[in-house]
Amino acid sequence: MARRRPPSRSGKAPNSGAPSRPSREDIAKYLRESTRKVGKRELARAFGLGHDDGDWLGQILREFAAEGVIKRRRGDRARPSVGLPTVAVLQVISVSRDGDLTAAPADWRGDGPAPRIHLIPTHNVPAPAVGDRVLARTKVLEDHTVEARPMRLLERGPEEVLGVYEIVGGEGRIRPANKRQRTEFLVRGTDAGDAKPGDVVVADVLADARNGLGRARVRERVGGLDDPRTLSLIAIHEHGIPTRFSKEAMAEADAGHVPALGSRTDFRAVPFITIDPVDARDFDDAVWAEADTNPGNPGGWHIKVAVADVAEYVRPDSALDREAHLRGNSVYFPDRVVPMLPHALSSGMCSLQAGEERACMVATMWLDAEGNVTRHKIERGLMRSVMRLTYERAQEIHDRGGDPTAERLLTPLWGAFGAFVKAREARKPLAIESPELVVRLGGDGRVADVRPRAHIDSMRLIEEYMIAANVATALTLGATQWPTMYRIHDEPDPERVTALRTFLESLSYKLSAGQRLRPSHFNAVLARAKDTPHAAVVNQIVLRTQAQAIYSPDASPHFGLALNRYVHFTSPIRRYADLLVHRALISALRLGNDGLPSIDAEQFARTAQHISGTERRAAMAERDATDRYLAAFLSDKVGAMFAARIAGVTSAGLFVTFADTGASALIPMRTIGDERFQLDETHHRIIGERSGRVLQLGDAVEVRLREATAASGGLLAELMEGGRIDKSARPGRSTRPTRPPGKGGPPRGVRRGRRK
Repeated sequence: MARRRPPSRSGKAPNSGAPSRPSREDIAKYLRESTRKVGKRELARAFGLGHDDGDWLGQILREFAAEGVIKRRRGDRARPSVGLPTVAVLQVISVSRDGDLTAAPADWRGDGPAPRIHLIPTHNVPAPAVGDRVLARTKVLEDHTVEARPMRLLERGPEEVLGVYEIVGGEGRIRPANKRQRTEFLVRGTDAGDAKPGDVVVADVLADARNGLGRARVRERVGGLDDPRTLSLIAIHEHGIPTRFSKEAMAEADAGHVPALGSRTDFRAVPFITIDPVDARDFDDAVWAEADTNPGNPGGWHIKVAVADVAEYVRPDSALDREAHLRGNSVYFPDRVVPMLPHALSSGMCSLQAGEERACMVATMWLDAEGNVTRHKIERGLMRSVMRLTYERAQEIHDRGGDPTAERLLTPLWGAFGAFVKAREARKPLAIESPELVVRLGGDGRVADVRPRAHIDSMRLIEEYMIAANVATALTLGATQWPTMYRIHDEPDPERVTALRTFLESLSYKLSAGQRLRPSHFNAVLARAKDTPHAAVVNQIVLRTQAQAIYSPDASPHFGLALNRYVHFTSPIRRYADLLVHRALISALRLGNDGLPSIDAEQFARTAQHISGTERRAAMAERDATDRYLAAFLSDKVGAMFAARIAGVTSAGLFVTFADTGASALIPMRTIGDERFQLDETHHRIIGERSGRVLQLGDAVEVRLREATAASGGLLAELMEGGRIDKSARPGRSTRPTRPPGKGGPPRGVRRGRRK
């Protein structure tokens, strides 16, 4: 097979010309939706831009800063502008009966409620409607009201709304399920269809308005709010996650069958086992190990990781491939999974079920006694798993025995795991402890209990085997210079590290300075905080400091894992990135004619951006669904007291996490005490102006649940006890003044909060 030419290191295909540049609106939207500060490097990677686009991108950011769309900070990073500048991004929130437009800042972070702004249409900008975002020039009038004139239409509002249908004053209303969308919609007469009060509906947003409300027409009834299964459906609809496969894709999936052995390697005699969660819906990897019999490798191990050969069934540019690319990944909810592939593949031909022959890709590795992979190879084959174990059952058999057959298979797996642990300790990847909540549903679909997922050794065992297979794949592809989809994790942003260092100093912890940070430096802080009252908050703030892992065609280190090269190889049933990696292996190693097609570097970069986005979308949808289930679970406990811990400090108030369920609730700033509180952003705390009462990130508090709304997942709480008195912390009394003498106002980094 002729070897295809990989793209150049610049990321552009030979003679392909420069990639198309994103619009200003696309960049502004990316900045608004980003969860962290963004610079030119992140924008260039997100939009697949090259070095030649640097000056153009810098000019766009300078224009945004001048227009007030963003605020620039040291380190060439950008974030949404705070306050109301003379040029601001506004969102239309209502249209009066006479056609007058009212808007509000799209991202208000100032003190007090967001101002209402009279928006005056201009002839050179299309007429905005409710929900639209515009760039506008603002002006404060003599009576202290604000008016604005649109300069540019940035983004049209939603064409549909998902929410709860209600009757208010004899009229139909839709209250959006998205807690960030506060505008209700009016539903007239027959526009309600067969919706009943309390139903969750999808409605088309109409152009006209009445009584200041946008109008909507119900298009689809999702389900009754009294049905707990509706809570996942809300998240699916809200985040636009595709749920239906085309007829062509379904037909291709149904036609799948186990291939003949042919040129594949026969692994059917290898006693692979799968070890997965008890509620696993698909089995895409299996493992096997034995002691290495080579006398030159004393204490070494010989291991295999078998992974479903999804590329056998999902061919490039097929209907299945287009559907998988569209989804990017499977999405998991407490009551269901929205799969990347149809059931016939995800739970059938591509699931490594015990006793069934399956097409596979196998990474074979040899370890020395210290867990270092001394050599490896990757093959395409046929295999047959002999046993399916859950994490809990595998752990039980390892600890107490009881199943001789399983023990014979598990003993060498655990032996190689011990070697992997030595290698991990030598490598020192990030060791952040971030408990994962598990929502368990009862037979009626309602939440039975919520608890942190126990992280037992059997889970760590599988994790180490998967990491080893991923690294072996990255090394294999790197040696061939074949293009592939890397998993990269940048070093933390210097500004975030500086903020972290300042916060840790307030807790008497020190993060190494004056050198290039490595995961081990963060681990040293985490180790010192372990088993102290600060453990949870230190883990939380260190996690927030880290960059977000993404997919990229460009090889780059994975900071968190302390690895030079890394790919995702082990889960092609549920991740499109893994399927691309399998195709690259097939092409690079000449394992078939269904590998990676000729690469268009620009398109490959867009695919990386797309699947990084679908991964974020899935995470947000899963989190939102969990929030809704927790709110439903707590809805009959309004008025009850809860032990909690402060998990976020903002000008809007305190976010607290309940100790028993992990649910997150907001304590509005205006409800805290009977005095003004000032926000100290640097130290993640608020300070009582009169009393010196300090409430800081990580503090244990007691709260009363005031409100639980299942439709939006919103929880409101009231602070009952917590905090400490530190009069020296009051603004203006600091022993380290942050303003020159004679300058009024609070210290830098301290913002005034709201009075009750």
